[in-house]
Amino acid sequence: MDMKINSLAKQNKIMLGEFEQLLGYRFTDLRLLQKALIHSSFAFEQSQVCKNNETLEFLGDAVLDLAVGHLLFHLFPGMREGELTKIRAALVNETHLAAMARDVELGRFLYLGKGEEASNGRNKSSILSCAYEAVIGAIFEDSGYDTVTEVVERFFVPAITENKEELLMGDAKSTLQERLQEKYNEAPQYRLDGEEGPSHQKIFTVAVVFRDVVLGTGSAGSKKDAEQKAAAAALQNDFGICT
Repeated sequence: MDMKINSLAKQNKIMLGEFEQLLGYRFTDLRLLQKALIHSSFAFEQSQVCKNNETLEFLGDAVLDLAVGHLLFHLFPGMREGELTKIRAALVNETHLAAMARDVELGRFLYLGKGEEASNGRNKSSILSCAYEAVIGAIFEDSGYDTVTEVVERFFVPAITENKEELLMGDAKSTLQERLQEKYNEAPQYRLDGEEGPSHQKIFTVAVVFRDVVLGTGSAGSKKDAEQKAAAAALQNDFGICT
């Protein structure tokens, strides 16, 4: 670990301790946390050589894929590999990781260059998601895989529980099409069955149809969401074509 990070970690011990409380994890080597919070723009502007969080981000990305995959494997033991992959992708994408970062106020503790600071870098999803991965990488380096799984479970299980229906639905249209194409080499069709309500609050009802058989229906405020719900209903109902 370079001297600049050593110095920053000592100088910012109280602030880093505040972030540790929000994170619910105390580092044995506080320099790892300090490095995880240093964006490349800050490191570039320093007159002294200062490492940034990109290598920890690389490590954290791999660790998150494994830890979240491991968690889903146990939460949904009967689910297909393709569906598990889609749920994991939804949990570790930029948007969701940035939301997780905001939950622990990570942006407040980042070290940014002047340009990023001026352009609201502390709230950019791209920066927050990468920093979150770096923090996970730092925890892995500090305490190993078992501790990372505890942290991931604490943060990700509530996210999965609160959004279970959406996550399980995932991209239901793609999943349904893949299964039908695999078995029958044909794709389903979506039919608009109804529109209700005023123009600014319309509810659309859509049916997903395969070989003149309605596999499922769904209603939502947009045709796209209604199609996803119809596909999810078809998968859930299992008409003997989705096995």
